[in-house]
Amino acid sequence: MGTVVQRGELAALLQKARDQKRIVVTTNGCFDILHVGHVRILQQSRALGDLLVVGINGDDSVKRLKGPTRPINSSADRAELLAALACVDYVTVFDEDTPVEFLHEAKPDIHVKGSDYKPSDLAETPVVESYGGRVEILALVPGKSTTNLVEKIRD
Repeated sequence: MGTVVQRGELAALLQKARDQKRIVVTTNGCFDILHVGHVRILQQSRALGDLLVVGINGDDSVKRLKGPTRPINSSADRAELLAALACVDYVTVFDEDTPVEFLHEAKPDIHVKGSDYKPSDLAETPVVESYGGRVEILALVPGKSTTNLVEKIRD
């Protein structure tokens, strides 16, 4: 089971992991309604390294990115759900619309995004590469998305 940590705590925890030569993997997103697509990409992400850190967008950020009816679940609830997954070591909340500041703190060896993104289009890529890390793109689970779930519920 993982731990929800404040942003200021994260750097020190991850430095200890790096001192032990552990591979730090990060990913990020809104994770507004946790679904099987999320779980699978989180499991695959964790398999790339020794620990997985998930950065989640805070409530105001989700609202700016997804619209006035989101988030459906609060950042505290989303963080707790993610931390309960065996594949997640740490969860932290960031208030910015991109994970750039989160990544400056985490300095991952590998940062994972879904295949709906291209590394060259991500604000994360130059940050991760500046620390010697790499961005890894993983295939999404077809038909499994929060947007699809919200539409299904509304119908």
